[in-house]
Amino acid sequence: MTRVFGDPVEVEVVDGRPAGFAWRGRRYAVRRVLEHWVTTRDWWREREPDADDPGEREYWRVEAAATGEPGVYELRYDTAADAWTLSRLWD
Repeated sequence: MTRVFGDPVEVEVVDGRPAGFAWRGRRYAVRRVLEHWVTTRDWWREREPDADDPGEREYWRVEAAATGEPGVYELRYDTAADAWTLSRLWD
């Protein structure tokens, strides 16, 4: 089952990849990266697009755990906002 979120998360990045993240007061260790892809924001819908920022969003699907069994989490990094969010969680 997939659940969709939009919660902000604090992500620890090592060698350009997520190594861990904090969500809802718990710390998760990334065990492995399952997928990584980049999309471009719909620039034509922006009122004042920033010419220096292509508006990319990086997605990282990772296997991670706080304790016990790992779960699959989708983290999103928004380059324009310089912010990470938890997009999805698979149970």
